[in-house]
Amino acid sequence: MDRLDLRQQCGVKGANDKAGECTTKCVKEHGAKYVFVNDADKKIYVVDAQDKVAAHAGHHVTVKGTVDGETLKLTGIDMAAAATK
Repeated sequence: MDRLDLRQQCGVKGANDKAGECTTKCVKEHGAKYVFVNDADKKIYVVDAQDKVAAHAGHHVTVKGTVDGETLKLTGIDMAAAATK
């Protein structure tokens, strides 16, 4: 699963289940950008469609799109299926 919940300046260290509210505040108040973190390799991508991802801050998501350098050109985003224990 991959996570969309980081402020650009926090990087991978901000990828946790409690970061959503803090992330949204930082984006709104400090002009930070939402980024997508691939859980598998911890790569970070700046999301081009910031308005489409705000509601998913702090969530595990499945994204569709293309990567251009360090930018994720988003074409779709959905909540990821819940992990089973």
